[in-house]
Amino acid sequence: MSSYREIVTKAVLGKGKKVFNHSHFIDVANTPSNVLGCWVINHNFKGTKEEEKVIISGSYDINIWYSYANDTKTDVVKETFSYKEVVNIREKEGVDYTDASIIIRSLKEPTCTKVEIEGNKINYEVSEELGIELVGDTKVKILVDDNMDDWEEIVEETDVMKTIDETVNENYLENHE
Repeated sequence: MSSYREIVTKAVLGKGKKVFNHSHFIDVANTPSNVLGCWVINHNFKGTKEEEKVIISGSYDINIWYSYANDTKTDVVKETFSYKEVVNIREKEGVDYTDASIIIRSLKEPTCTKVEIEGNKINYEVSEELGIELVGDTKVKILVDDNMDDWEEIVEETDVMKTIDETVNENYLENHE
């Protein structure tokens, strides 16, 4: 006879990913000639759920290395940028999201994708991709076969095992030294 059982477990109730693009500018003391490098470091973020939305709060540091005075001198300008993004969640019917945990992963670290010089300003664009998962309690139904006795199959000794036991030479090492 077979029956069904329910297992309560944590599972991913919903997931998605989104690309974010941020455009900014930095005022610099000297008129830049060229941008020599742009790095995004110290990326931190967290998520909270409000109704059918996930609010992602984060920050990163931007470091821009540039030359000035006709490419005879260089400097690095640093800035911390904070952001807040709202992501709508498509909730499935019959799924309870009230106690769901939010897991956010960086699928593509923030990188500088575009840099332009305009007078004493450096305009830059940063792109990043985040993955969002909602994890919560759910139930899984499984089929259980009540007639099967697993222990008999495991403990029962077969003819092959008896043959192997009979052919083992316990003095093998002593005879070959």
